[in-house]
Amino acid sequence: MSDEEHHFESKADAGASKTFPQQAGTIRKNGYIVIKGRPCKVVEVSTSKTGKHGHAKCHFVAIDIFNGKKLEDIVPSSHNCDVPHVNRTDYQLIDISEDGFVSLLTENGNTKDDLKLPTDENLLNQIKSGFEEGKDLVVSVMSAMGEEQICALKDIGPKN
Repeated sequence: MSDEEHHFESKADAGASKTFPQQAGTIRKNGYIVIKGRPCKVVEVSTSKTGKHGHAKCHFVAIDIFNGKKLEDIVPSSHNCDVPHVNRTDYQLIDISEDGFVSLLTENGNTKDDLKLPTDENLLNQIKSGFEEGKDLVVSVMSAMGEEQICALKDIGPKN
């Protein structure tokens, strides 16, 4: 064996930590599931009885958490499904650039400048009008499977 120390600095992510397996029969409404490679929130689950040969099946109806599209999947209840790790983080809004990117203040005092304004018209208008009025705004950013998007807005009062 050699005495050398090896230091690997990885810039890429293998993707293993983006999801975890969970038995289909244990996934409930308002939980999360990956359907067709997209992180989704489950809005409806129905389980069919076992047939003469085979397993009970779970029919999932879910909404993509980033683009709002409805997706469906049918999985045997004893099989594993991928469940995304979904995180919500709150950031204070500092600035909105002309090209639609927002500048956010992180907890440790750094800025996060890689997020675009949300595509949801209602939320987009709330953020823009609140920012123009000089209000202190906190945005909730949902992240899953390497994607991030602003999903909610809180008004914490006027700027001092």
